[in-house]
Amino acid sequence: MLFSVHAIDKPDAAAKRQKAHTAHTAHLKNAKDYGVTIVAGGPLLSDDGNGSVGSLMLLEAADRQSVDAFNRADPFSKGVWANVQINRFDKRQG
Repeated sequence: MLFSVHAIDKPDAAAKRQKAHTAHTAHLKNAKDYGVTIVAGGPLLSDDGNGSVGSLMLLEAADRQSVDAFNRADPFSKGVWANVQINRFDKRQG
């Protein structure tokens, strides 16, 4: 099953994002430990392209519980993201 993860940063998160980036990247490399495959992912950018405002990932997993566990363990979930929305995704094109 596919799931989208749409996360919006807290307004003051830029320094926290930078500080947690190495740990976040290491976490992403261990996605398979959670039964998750990252299909696509990256930062959401401000309109001028000069700053991150959040994260977007398309994940493949057997169930929602795996995605939830993977997301909860992400260093960005502790102080960077203000709001995270996870939804099942039905790929129809692309």
